[in-house]
Amino acid sequence: MSAVAMLAVVSGCGLLGGAEEKPAETASAGKLEKAKINLGLLPILDVASVHVAIKKGYFKEEGLEVEVKIVQGGAAAIPAVIKGDLDITFGNWVSFITAETNGAAKGVDGLKLINDGYQAKPEMFLILAKSDSAIKSPKDLEGKTIAINTFKNIAELTAKATLEANDVNPDNVTFKEFPFPDMEAAVQNGTVDAAFMVEPFISRAQRASGQITVLDAASGPTDGIPIAGYGTTGKFVKENPNTVAAFQRAMAKGQRDAADRPTVEPLLVEYAKVDKETASLVHFGEFPTTLDATRLQRVADLMRTYKLLENEFDVKTMLVGASGS
Repeated sequence: MSAVAMLAVVSGCGLLGGAEEKPAETASAGKLEKAKINLGLLPILDVASVHVAIKKGYFKEEGLEVEVKIVQGGAAAIPAVIKGDLDITFGNWVSFITAETNGAAKGVDGLKLINDGYQAKPEMFLILAKSDSAIKSPKDLEGKTIAINTFKNIAELTAKATLEANDVNPDNVTFKEFPFPDMEAAVQNGTVDAAFMVEPFISRAQRASGQITVLDAASGPTDGIPIAGYGTTGKFVKENPNTVAAFQRAMAKGQRDAADRPTVEPLLVEYAKVDKETASLVHFGEFPTTLDATRLQRVADLMRTYKLLENEFDVKTMLVGASGS
């Protein structure tokens, strides 16, 4: 599903609070240090803003050529960014923070977060089971196996938090890795008891296989939690400040336009390979246009609560061109 596209954009007003996206502080509107970048993406609704920017030519206006590389999740993509196989990647905040606190990117001046991507809303982060399964409620998940796309990511964090909120001990649940496109089949053939899905795979599994919702993982303690965004290395930011700033400006406009459902639905058919009816049923989250330190700190604090972090961590050290800092 790799695709090569020319992309670009101007900075826009934020959907949340009307704040203006700030470009990398060290960059000015000048010649791009790197006009072609490799960008890691998943084939999910969360990255619709990139595909909107591709379609509308926003990146192209900034002089950027973006080659899209499909990845399974942030935990898998971050090593590729550190190695230099990817310049920028979409990933969940948990994976970025985990890698940074573990010192995985020390040799490349750490990991830097440059654009927000997606924020939770109800029914866009669901644990599903077969329609004829004995699993009908969160309590029924105790002792069962749940598919997630990668370990130690936002899916595992929100699953554990909401399971515990529903009186289920997360230690009594087994998580197993599967790519999102394979989860529906894994549930149907009994390889796993349930699966943690995102859109458009939720709507496809519900429509095609009649799978049922067991738990909304974006509820209770995780209601409205920031999900994911775009990051790179400190080394890449230092060496390519104008390129990073151009990417940020393009993404601000793409994020703004991704809130328009008629714009996004046909793109889902193209890049996520779902039919038109499924695309029309997906539940949208939020596409923030600003990278806000206060909002992202909530993720780090929740990670500490559920022992995905040993110590307290200030996310401001990772942010480039953020508000609320």
